[in-house]
Amino acid sequence: MSTHLITGAGSGIGEAVARRLRERGDELVLLARDAGRAKELAALHPGARTLVGDLGNPDRLSWAFAQQSLPERIDSLLHIAGVVELGRVGELTPKAWHFQLNTNLVAPAELTRLFLPQLRVVQGHVVFVNSGAGLSAHAEWSAYAATKHGLKALADSLRQEEHGNGVRVTSVYPGRTASPMQVKVHQQEGKEYDASLFIDPESVATTILMAIDLPRDAEVTDLTVRPGH
Repeated sequence: MSTHLITGAGSGIGEAVARRLRERGDELVLLARDAGRAKELAALHPGARTLVGDLGNPDRLSWAFAQQSLPERIDSLLHIAGVVELGRVGELTPKAWHFQLNTNLVAPAELTRLFLPQLRVVQGHVVFVNSGAGLSAHAEWSAYAATKHGLKALADSLRQEEHGNGVRVTSVYPGRTASPMQVKVHQQEGKEYDASLFIDPESVATTILMAIDLPRDAEVTDLTVRPGH
């Protein structure tokens, strides 16, 4: 039985991954931004443990975890949470930049730092759910794409640093996925949302499980998932 620490387990890809892992009997530790959200996640995923820490304030994560009982074993750390705020470079404020950088890049780096000791012991796996925006940037996506380009750099560096310790590192780059985030993006773009046009979160979850279940003789480093229609 493996233990997985998951961010973003409340909806979309994260919810699908957490449910699939729970259904097969694995142990879950779900990160929640506050106590109220922790109760919601516990109800959504019965039997899962919760850990409270706000990704939007990565400077406080170490302090927050010091007040709680941490899992002794972590087989995989799954960074799935993310936020997006579209806007032109000439209009985005520092607040909008910090909002996305903290949650999408600095917090994953800090979480990884804090749980690397447990991951090294079991030769665990770190998965960064990136985005197509982590490979190419488009107009009005500068801040979000910058965080995802940075996340790729974080994963690539971590992979080289921890290879000798047996820690595997995978980046997954989904295209547009039918999720609450995609609804928000369409609202910001002023477009009508049609979930049938995008990737089902279950399909992305399948690729993530494939990566972490791969035998130890191989490692998936980068995995791009695109809409099939």
